[in-house]
Amino acid sequence: MMPCSIKEVKMKVISYQDVPLEDVNVEGASLAKIRWLISQKDNAPNFALRLFEVGEGGHTPYHSHDFEHEVFVLEGEGVFVVEGEDKPFKAWDVIYVDPNIEHQFKNTGTQTLKFLCIIPHDKPKVKKAINPFASGTANNC
Repeated sequence: MMPCSIKEVKMKVISYQDVPLEDVNVEGASLAKIRWLISQKDNAPNFALRLFEVGEGGHTPYHSHDFEHEVFVLEGEGVFVVEGEDKPFKAWDVIYVDPNIEHQFKNTGTQTLKFLCIIPHDKPKVKKAINPFASGTANNC
């Protein structure tokens, strides 16, 4: 019996504190910073995982885009402004944002607001499928 070939698994294990904390340099942002925890540079083919840190009284820009957000609030509290309406949130809340919806995250608390945000890549990398039977023989894998 031939041994099974195992596809190499790409992975990343790192402390979030070792990922650079960058200013959100977008018009309308205030006291907002971002860490790109997982992105295309890590060979993640579909999604980016970002950690936002918004200072007391700060906010992300009020904006929309053609992709969804999935958000998990780690620390702090704030309001999620969606199409002009304020929706309060706190640590451990989950927020979903539809594509093309005007939205913003505001820190209304007294500590840094931290939340994870998952988004799809603008142009996902196309992974080539590896066919284990390309040689024409099956190896019981």
